[in-house]
Amino acid sequence: MVYDQADQTNGVTEMLTLSKGRYRARLAATPLDLHAAQALRWRSFIGLRREAEPDRGDAGAPDDAAAVLDADDFDAICRHILVEELATGRLVCCFRMLPLKDGSEIGRSYAAQYYELSALRSFRGRMVEMGRFCIDPDCRDPDILRVAWAAMTRFVDDEGVEMLFGCSSFMGTDWEGYADAFAVLAERHLAPKRWLPRVKAPQVVRYARALIGRRGDPKQAMLHMPPLLRTYLLMGDWVSDHAVIDRDLNTLHVFTGLEIKAIPPARARALRLVAG
Repeated sequence: MVYDQADQTNGVTEMLTLSKGRYRARLAATPLDLHAAQALRWRSFIGLRREAEPDRGDAGAPDDAAAVLDADDFDAICRHILVEELATGRLVCCFRMLPLKDGSEIGRSYAAQYYELSALRSFRGRMVEMGRFCIDPDCRDPDILRVAWAAMTRFVDDEGVEMLFGCSSFMGTDWEGYADAFAVLAERHLAPKRWLPRVKAPQVVRYARALIGRRGDPKQAMLHMPPLLRTYLLMGDWVSDHAVIDRDLNTLHVFTGLEIKAIPPARARALRLVAG
C-alpha cells in the first residue's frame, strides 16, 4: 500500500493517492478527470439502462457528446475520487464526496432533495455525503471495491469525519422484486428514531410499513442488495424506512447513514489495514 500527500492549490484538502495491487485511487485534479468520472457515471447509470430497453425511443447513446455525461450542480462543490488501473490508466470506479462541518449543513446535501432530514441537523460531528458511486460495468474484480473503500477510510480518518451518508440505489422501480431485501432492511437496519429521515419526495415506497410482520430470506436479500449497500450494512449502517422512486435513473434508493464510531472494531481495523 502506498499513500502520498501533496498540497492542492485550492487549499481544501491534501491530495490523496493510494495504491493497492493493480489499482490506484486518487482525488480528481483537473477538468479532464471530472469529465472522465461523469462519462463513467453516464455509462453506469443511464447507458446500460438504455441498452437493456431497446424499444425505448431514446435507446443508445445520444449524438451530442455532452449528453453522455452524468453531471449536475453538485459536482462543483464535491471532491471526486477516481480508481484507475495502474498499468493502463483506465478509470474503473469513481464516486464523489461532499464534506459538511456538521448536521447544520445537511440541507446542502444531494440527499436533502429527496428526504426530509431535519432530524440530522442536531448531529454535531463532521459529516461526508458519498454519492454517484459506480464501477465500470465491464469490471468484476472485487479489489476495485476494496481500494475504493480504502480511499474513503483514509479520507474519513484524515478529515475527522463522524458520519458517512448518502443514497443507495436498487436498479429498476419494481420494489416487490426486492421484497426480501427490503424486509431485511425493515427488520434489522432501520435508522434510530432520533435520525430517521422523513418523506419528502413525491413518489416513495413505504416498504417498512408494507412489510410489517414479513421476515425476509437473508440469502435472497443479500443476493439482491446493491454491493455498496451490502458493505455499508456490514459496518453497522442504517437506512430510511421508505425508498424513493427515481424515474429519471430508473432506480429505487434508500437513505443510508453510517456513524463511524458504530463500526465494529474488527471491521474498522480491517479497513484501516487496507488503507494504511
